[in-house]
Amino acid sequence: MTTDDLGHPVDLAAPPRRVVGLVPSLTEALALSCPERVVGATRFCVLPPDLDERAGHPVVRVGGPKDPDLGAILALAPELVVASKEENRREDVEALRAAGAPVWVTDAATVDGALVSMGRLFGRALGLGSPPDWLRRARRAWAGADGPVVSSVVVCIWRDPWMVIGPRTYAADLLRRTGLPLAELPVAGWDRQRYPVVDPGTIRRSDAGLIVLLDAPYPFAPDDGPECFPGRDVRILPERPVVWYGPGMVDARDRIRALLGPRPA
Repeated sequence: MTTDDLGHPVDLAAPPRRVVGLVPSLTEALALSCPERVVGATRFCVLPPDLDERAGHPVVRVGGPKDPDLGAILALAPELVVASKEENRREDVEALRAAGAPVWVTDAATVDGALVSMGRLFGRALGLGSPPDWLRRARRAWAGADGPVVSSVVVCIWRDPWMVIGPRTYAADLLRRTGLPLAELPVAGWDRQRYPVVDPGTIRRSDAGLIVLLDAPYPFAPDDGPECFPGRDVRILPERPVVWYGPGMVDARDRIRALLGPRPA
């Protein structure tokens, strides 16, 4: 018997051989660590693109992180379902557990916390004898000093209503350590916020050097988002290096710094 990141007991008599991933970042981590064990994943689990080939069998799609097909998951007779506090609904996790499926829930609010979480998942839950190569590389990548401050940022993840990344998140810590601390917004209890709703005028009036729009969960695009912030330096970034903890951590700092480099003259 062991416990997941939330302290919930998970009864694993032996290393699980049939695993379902309910979060794209976690499925990617599974596929790069023990692909033959992956039997199910969400329709949003698009990395690696050769998941079926790596697994050696068709990986069944079981809905999405917010709307999983519980019947399809249980039909796979999973020995472990891997979920995330951030991405998956508690009621779905509880329903799977009530039906007899062991569920391991990850939770990380910092870069170091994510590295610890992944070590526990692959060591305690999956019983790998040594850390996956990508995890060793991620640990090395984040072991050094934080990057020098480049600019303060506001990071938007949704519009109508506008929502931004707040300080109490993994993404905020990753950006800070990359040299891109969040600009403080006049939101009640800002230091305790995760994804607050803000008025776009508040973002326009902020002292952020950069306004970043992620391409997911809202699909910000050059003609849908930047027009709301005339005269500001607005960049669109892919979601993966900013919010996915897992293999994306290996080069996240370098990718973000490159993508947010100076605009062409």
